[in-house]
Amino acid sequence: MDRVRLRRSLAVWMGTACLLAGVAADASGQAKPSVPARRGSGLRFEVSYPASANAGPITGRVFVMISRRAQPEPRLQIGRTGVPFFGRDVEALPAGKAAVIDATDLGSPVESLSELPAGDYFVQGFVNVYAEFKRADGHVLWMHDDRWEGQQWNRSPGNLYSHVRQVHLDPARGGTIALVADQVIPPVTVPPDTAWVKRFKFQSPSLTAFWGRPVYLGATVLLPRGYETSAISYPVNYVQGHFSLRPPMGFEEGNAFHREWVRDDFPRMLIVTFQHPTPYFDDSYAVNSVNVGPYGDAIMQELIPEVETRFRVIREPYARVLSGGSTGGWEALALQIFNPDFFGGAWSYCPDPVTFTDVEGINVYTDENAFYKQFEWRREPTINSREINGQVRQTSQHRNHFELVNGTKGRSGEQIDIWSAVFGPVGRDGYFEPLFDKRTGVINPAVAEYWRNHYDLLEYLKRNWTAVGPKLVDKLRIYTGDVDTYFLDNAVRDLERWMKTTENPHYEGYFLYGDQKPHCWSGPGTQVDRLREMAQHIMRNKPEGANAGWWRY
Repeated sequence: MDRVRLRRSLAVWMGTACLLAGVAADASGQAKPSVPARRGSGLRFEVSYPASANAGPITGRVFVMISRRAQPEPRLQIGRTGVPFFGRDVEALPAGKAAVIDATDLGSPVESLSELPAGDYFVQGFVNVYAEFKRADGHVLWMHDDRWEGQQWNRSPGNLYSHVRQVHLDPARGGTIALVADQVIPPVTVPPDTAWVKRFKFQSPSLTAFWGRPVYLGATVLLPRGYETSAISYPVNYVQGHFSLRPPMGFEEGNAFHREWVRDDFPRMLIVTFQHPTPYFDDSYAVNSVNVGPYGDAIMQELIPEVETRFRVIREPYARVLSGGSTGGWEALALQIFNPDFFGGAWSYCPDPVTFTDVEGINVYTDENAFYKQFEWRREPTINSREINGQVRQTSQHRNHFELVNGTKGRSGEQIDIWSAVFGPVGRDGYFEPLFDKRTGVINPAVAEYWRNHYDLLEYLKRNWTAVGPKLVDKLRIYTGDVDTYFLDNAVRDLERWMKTTENPHYEGYFLYGDQKPHCWSGPGTQVDRLREMAQHIMRNKPEGANAGWWRY
């Protein structure tokens, strides 16, 4: 066994030992991530719910949020750099019975209640309700069923929360705080259609079959000036990104974008945003996945045909362009690369890792641990995010512990978990096989190889350039800040370096880096400038004789 393999084997063994030492069981006997109980850790919360709020029993996750201020509610103050909160899984918890959260439960950014400074706080209890999914592959999973809020459990309809209480907490003295989650989050109010903005939603046959319960797709469409009074068809910009019911491009009647949109010399097109939340995240990443389901097929075979049936669009590749930032930047590239004959160009801003040599600071192919870098005799924390001046915002360990508090088994609804769900294989329990252990950071190299072979966009291009390269010429445009907050510019540079070496055809793509720009820089100019650029691209690639009645610029 060589030295690298020996180090990795020892790391896995040590990680397993640490993991076993850090696992406890809740009242239902379910394993839960925990921290060692510390001296003076008698502080505990009891969270219950009444039958009037939910008939029960509830399988899900119970939380306590703690803040120094009452507004907004503590449940709305949690985040990557938000206020302390703690969670515990519950199974078949009946109405009226309390779930206990104590010093053995992992928290973020304070790891244990025992470490909370004594003082006066505002506290709130919460219950995230899971649903049973009998998946087509035979696995039964308990997940949060999206209610068209975009997998934000602290805002999701049907979830329960308590009133905010002001209390004095002192871990050294202990004590029990009872919280009753008797408030129910109401259904989402979908904005009404206007003359400019239309919305639709439908149950997806393929995704419903995969998940074993209804799953929905939707779209929000911004219409061009004159659409209702004309008979012509228009190009379409499919804008990728996180779940939102807001009008595309921030359109509001009377705002600056609206004033440009209605100008006589502005090119006419439709702008469409998708809604495709999953049980893991607010967005599917627009590809097929063994864990998340056939979202790539559903988008290409169900959602886009629905758009193009309901609205007058030019159903030709040259007239379909893609754009998006961050998650949407990755999706715009992936849809273009995996469907090179269907789309006519992608504008990708600050895309998520286009190769997995830098996944928010982690090189999944060479690092042995996601939480630190090993340098011979020393190791240093892996930085997850940074400020423009290089100051550390969050380490990888802090980031992943935050996700683990949000939800075990990848049910956090957060970024690393959705990458693991989309890019990774299925685990024995039906949930995804994680790239690394979220308690210890130890990386599983077999899972890293699965990521490489299935979803690494650079590796896909390397393997398939002869076939897809000719179809991608003049179609890839990538913009990113050179100090992206999450180091996403590093993977972009790897892609750029390789594209400079391509042959048959030689195509370098278009890459632009914003000097001292963080996440998510989308290039110079404005949204209006970019839309004009897209329209010019469509016109250049228009077949001879094709109707250009939509052109007004």
